[in-house]
This record gives sequence, structure tokens and C-alpha cells, in this order.
Amino acid sequence: MCGIVGASAQRNVTGILIEGLKRLEYRGYDSAGLSVLDKNNDIQIRKNAGKVSNLVDNLKESPAKGTLGIAHTRWATHGIPSEVNAHPHSSSDVAVVHNGIIENHDELRSELTDLGYKFVSETDTEVVAHLVHHYLDNQLDSSDSLKQAVQKTIDRLEGAYALGVISARAPGVLI
Repeated sequence: MCGIVGASAQRNVTGILIEGLKRLEYRGYDSAGLSVLDKNNDIQIRKNAGKVSNLVDNLKESPAKGTLGIAHTRWATHGIPSEVNAHPHSSSDVAVVHNGIIENHDELRSELTDLGYKFVSETDTEVVAHLVHHYLDNQLDSSDSLKQAVQKTIDRLEGAYALGVISARAPGVLI
């Protein structure tokens, strides 16, 4: 069963995210990943098929540090268990984790493909990342632009779900 974790602090949140993922392990999962916004406001993503311990090993080889982040344990519903299908998913400067099912993902994927978005996974979650990015690119800049983009995205989604969203355009904002 999927699980999501988010953290915002005045210190590195990677350890907090890993601890959250470890507490979700009892639910069962096939992959794990995290995304943090680093000190340069770049999104750093690390993800692996398999156990949270694989993600911890990945982070030892390629650290990701930031004061804002999201994390996920995945139980495959769309797409096979793999690193490519593991969360978080991103679209440029947006990262998303998702628990649940987006029932109209095929329709949205087709629409976004027509707009020029490229999909690398088989997941319904990647649709959410691209849709948030699309709305961020096509609305007036404001301090609430990420919140507004997520609200517009949610208006388009059918299903039962929970989301965690961060963007380099909104440092310090976790939705």
C-alpha cells in the first residue's frame, strides 16, 4: 500500500523523510523515493525499486539535502514495479508523490501529450506532475501560484487520492 511523507524544517529533512518511510514499511511496498528542494532551489530526486534500505544506500552514494521535501513508498497500481515508475515524479521544477488512483489518467495523459509533455513512466502520478507544471506555466505569477496550480489540477482529477507537491518556484511551500 502506498504511503506519502512531507517535511519542512530549518534543517536538512532527508533523515525525517527516511524515518517516515521506514514507519510506512509495514504496509508493504515495491519501491521508495524522495525529493528535496536543495539550497540552490533545485529539485533533487532519489528513488529505487525495492526496500527503503536501497534508497538509503543510494543517498549514501548520492546525497540529497534540503529543508523541504516529499517521500513515497509505492505499491504498483499503474505500471510495473521499477525505478522509473517509483515516486516522486517530476515535470521540470515540480515534484509530486501520490497515494491512490487517478481514474481519468488516460484522458489527461492524452491531453498533456498533445500539449508537448513527454511521459517516462506508466504511472497515473506523472499526469499530476505535468498538469501542475502546465498550470504553473499558464497563470499569473503570485505568491500562491503553486497552491492555485494544485487546486486547478485537483479540479481535473477523478478518483480517490492524496498528494504531496513541491516546486522550485515556491521555496518553502509544501502542499
